[in-house]
Amino acid sequence: MATETVNPPRRRSRIPSMSVLGPILALVILIVIGAALNGNFLSAGNINNVLSRSAFIGIIAVGMTFVITAGGLDLSVGSMAAFIAGMMILVMNAALPTLGVGIPIILLGMLVALIAGIAAGMLNGFLITTLGIEAFIVTLGTMGIYRSLVTWLANGGTLSLDFDLRTFYRPVYFDGILGVSWPIIVFAIVVILGEILMSRARFGRHCAATGSNEHVAHYSSVNVGRTRMLTYIMLGLLVGVATIMYVPRLGSASASTGVLWELEAIAAVIIGGTVLKGGFGRVWGTVIGVLILSLIDNILNLTDLVSPYLNGAIQGVIIVLAVILQREAKAKG
Repeated sequence: MATETVNPPRRRSRIPSMSVLGPILALVILIVIGAALNGNFLSAGNINNVLSRSAFIGIIAVGMTFVITAGGLDLSVGSMAAFIAGMMILVMNAALPTLGVGIPIILLGMLVALIAGIAAGMLNGFLITTLGIEAFIVTLGTMGIYRSLVTWLANGGTLSLDFDLRTFYRPVYFDGILGVSWPIIVFAIVVILGEILMSRARFGRHCAATGSNEHVAHYSSVNVGRTRMLTYIMLGLLVGVATIMYVPRLGSASASTGVLWELEAIAAVIIGGTVLKGGFGRVWGTVIGVLILSLIDNILNLTDLVSPYLNGAIQGVIIVLAVILQREAKAKG
């Protein structure tokens, strides 16, 4: 039986060296522009707000990095988050008369979110890896399914946590340690673990090999199907984690929850240097991509240069430009 000798292909090795400075430079330029346009841009309150709000997308984007590195894609994460939030709220409200307001009911809601996220990721992974359906088609379909389900659960309106329960749950988003909110702390932990898994562990090498050439990876003793399945399960789990941190912010869920989250997550991954067609990914680059998108949104909100309603259009343009730059880098390599 062949021994494992899987490593990312050499032809991909030039991509990070040619693209590593671009995202960092863009981030620095955005910080300078923001500070010049608004004196409160670098205030502790604004920085904490930007990082806290970017934590949701950032946590999801870490999982998306692994999916894309392995040659996959997931368009359903925003709708998935809305559905998970709706399930959390329904279960917690239903259990309130029995458990009362306290830590047990919060833990129950968290458990529901994690199980629902894993189940959703497994569903996507099963349809893609076992039935062989294109990832774009599968996740486009499940995106519509999850969005419709949360709309149905809310009867076309909004699902809201009980007021006392919402008040008890709020510290999960608004409190933290030494002035650092819990979403930022959780995001940092996810990033550290993700970077170790991507750059130091066998799983990261398997993802890169699978995304680069799944046939070569298969003959190199990589279980391609299992690797892809695990990336979708991981992404679903992280969507659950992000939802746990998001629900106490508003205490509600509706059909508009998580809209464009998939666009933001994919944009952050591509901006950070992960190759859209798979074969190479870097978690730390995804973090920079998340910060770039968050700062653009924050600058638009603090100034009146461009309407903040154009944020989605700007993100779309950024994705296109990032892919074009990747193609040019590959051609020159």
